[in-house]
Amino acid sequence: MSSQDIPEENLPAAQDAHGAVGVADDKDPFADPGLPPHEHRIQDIDERAAKRSERTVALLFTVSMLATVGFIASYVAIDADQSVYIWPLGHISALNFALGMTLGVSLFCIGAGAVHWARTLMSDVEVAEERHPVASAPEVKAKVLADFKEGAKESALGRRKLIRNTMFGALALFPLSGVVLLRDLGPLPGTKLRHTLWSKGKLLVNMNTNEPLRPSDVVVGSLTFAKPEGLEEHDHDFQKEIAKAALMIVRIQPDNIKDKRELEWSHEGIVAYSKICTHVGCPISLYEQQTHHALCPCHQSTFDLSDGARVIFGPAGHALPQLRIGVNDEGYLEALGDFEEPVGPAFWERG
Repeated sequence: MSSQDIPEENLPAAQDAHGAVGVADDKDPFADPGLPPHEHRIQDIDERAAKRSERTVALLFTVSMLATVGFIASYVAIDADQSVYIWPLGHISALNFALGMTLGVSLFCIGAGAVHWARTLMSDVEVAEERHPVASAPEVKAKVLADFKEGAKESALGRRKLIRNTMFGALALFPLSGVVLLRDLGPLPGTKLRHTLWSKGKLLVNMNTNEPLRPSDVVVGSLTFAKPEGLEEHDHDFQKEIAKAALMIVRIQPDNIKDKRELEWSHEGIVAYSKICTHVGCPISLYEQQTHHALCPCHQSTFDLSDGARVIFGPAGHALPQLRIGVNDEGYLEALGDFEEPVGPAFWERG
């Protein structure tokens, strides 16, 4: 229907300068028709209806709070391996279903409560205003602040305390869902990064032959890899433990050992160092017998095994940890304790 087909009595009359409303005609077919007359909602004229809407919004926010509590309770109480039959989905994870439902209900109720509040209780009067320059004049700024205060007053946030308090409760409680999910990052390491399977009396076992090492098995210039006694490849936690306990064993002429502590912790020139590079944890596997340098193949960090395994080249931040070793009554090489410092790369709580 064109503007010419609209009866003249139904067209809005010309407004004041703020509205700049005109009547469409042949000369100006696109004249601004203005805003239709404002229609009051039932909540605007009936306080009982407004109260019902207020209670509805408060109920939605309250359900959101209960759903958030249910999310946390489900995360704590439901076992991750437990399943439940849900038609038509079939057997699914009970934990995932509970977390998804409670989190969805919590989010939905916050949104639904806000929408219902805005549509039934906040002011819905439409205001038309001409565009103004970006740089507002002081009187315009004062008007905006006045309008904001008026809008805040018309939102009934101060007067509808039940809505305000339940909304704040729902919004404050909902972020706890995300905080609880941080638990899935894994348990705190505590002191696990500072300790390995090595302890006093643990035999040094050759990684290739799976046999305990004697001093005669390690010759000058050779490189031998060892693991703690009792750690087997078929163990469930083998990879986790060997990543901390893997040893690199070399034999150096005692006169060529420059570091005093290294000499004291060795046995007849046999020294045991962590195989794990202190840069990003790569396994060190290259050894140059003339210089006694060990090279990490990942980023070329180089350690001098005759001088406390200090870093002489590359990005590694500190020397390789040394394991104090000796020989037991049966003539096998054994550890005399654990490493004195954490193995591998530096971590945030390293002292």
